[in-house]
Amino acid sequence: MFLHNYTKEFKYNLRLASPVILGMLGHTFVSFVDNVMVGQLGAAELAAVSLGNSFIFIAMSLGIGFSTAITPLVAEADSEKNFIKGKSVFKHGFFLCTVLGLVLFFMLLLAKPLMYVMDQPEEVVALAIPYLDLVAFSLVPLIIFQAFKQFSDGLSLTKYPMYATIIANILNVVINYVLIFGKFGFPQLGIVGAAVGTLVSRIVMLIFLWYLLAKRDKSMAYVTNIKFFTLSKQPLKKLTNLGLPSAMQMFFEVAIFTAAIWLSGTLGKNAQAANQIALNLSSMTFMVAMGLSVAAMIRVGNQKGLKDFKALKRIAESIFLVGLIFAALFALLFVVFHNVLPDLYVDLDNPANALDTAEVVKIAATLLLAAAIFQITDSLQVITLGALRGLQDVKIPTIITFISYWVIGFPISYFMGKEEAYGSLGIWIGLLGGLSAAAILLYIRFNYLTKRLILQQDNN
Repeated sequence: MFLHNYTKEFKYNLRLASPVILGMLGHTFVSFVDNVMVGQLGAAELAAVSLGNSFIFIAMSLGIGFSTAITPLVAEADSEKNFIKGKSVFKHGFFLCTVLGLVLFFMLLLAKPLMYVMDQPEEVVALAIPYLDLVAFSLVPLIIFQAFKQFSDGLSLTKYPMYATIIANILNVVINYVLIFGKFGFPQLGIVGAAVGTLVSRIVMLIFLWYLLAKRDKSMAYVTNIKFFTLSKQPLKKLTNLGLPSAMQMFFEVAIFTAAIWLSGTLGKNAQAANQIALNLSSMTFMVAMGLSVAAMIRVGNQKGLKDFKALKRIAESIFLVGLIFAALFALLFVVFHNVLPDLYVDLDNPANALDTAEVVKIAATLLLAAAIFQITDSLQVITLGALRGLQDVKIPTIITFISYWVIGFPISYFMGKEEAYGSLGIWIGLLGGLSAAAILLYIRFNYLTKRLILQQDNN
């Protein structure tokens, strides 16, 4: 009976989270296809995509993290049936995300010279620079898309971003195939072809999501007749106060994984390529936890608007439980198939790269065992973070994420990841330490806040 209080929420939670999960898996699947296609070109090309994307991921984390402020505010307004408040949140969030997308693009252009002073392989840097130029510009439509996506999630219309993502992903795969390998008379552009596919698909994804929302009765009035430059100070301040800490939370986590890419680069192109394989596979399973995190943010935001704090705590914990079940399954998958999965990313029949390929596969298989262990803590930390965002609690969680990843995790990665220590495995042991610390501390924070809210309500 006690467990039923949690399991009875599973069906609705999964219905809400499933479109988000599928949409996010779509993003990661495209990255998987990119890596598989580029991996056929060689270890240097795969390492170059990894290095270029490491810069993109940092910028993307700031943009996506900031945009998450829109969801709990729209969810709260929706539960209060306050259209004016909801439209104001969306319009100001749309404006801020547009500005942020442009700022991040220009920051990436200025950051390119850093590649030459990061002790990365020269051939990898030479390949990464032209790739980064195009993918950096694709951040502008992506961050604007995030404003629409987070708004749509806040209204519990989670399937529309999924539809837009699926269309974009199909387009991306087709363009990649044609341009990476020069099919059907098109030029063979290598990894630059992958960048073109990313840019075009993200523009289409944004336009298609706007079209879907503009046709839906529940969202039409929000996304049409927007007075883009008619702004008010209070909503801008509210979104910024929520968005900046949320951006930093995501930045701290993504940055430590990016640091892992750079640390791997100091071990050579094979270690960097192996790190990219393990990271890509881990990111696919992480998307399930991310989808559940969005569900937690929406449902907690709704219950906060209704001021039902007992239901809020129970619902959030039911989502934590679902996340742990999925994480355990993924951990088992990585353990059982850790020697098989890396083969998907390399050309085993190319004798010219045989020695490099064998080393890449061997390192990646070891890293997948480390990834299996941190499935549980990675899932718990991101879902709990979503629940805290639903509560609009962002400042203390930002401090927690900084301490977990950069005071605990990174020093372990740095010292244990040296060639004379544990190499690539040492880097990932540091990631495990940071994620585990974040999961424990964030859960303690959520438990403390919800118990305090319930106690205050009972005393009134």
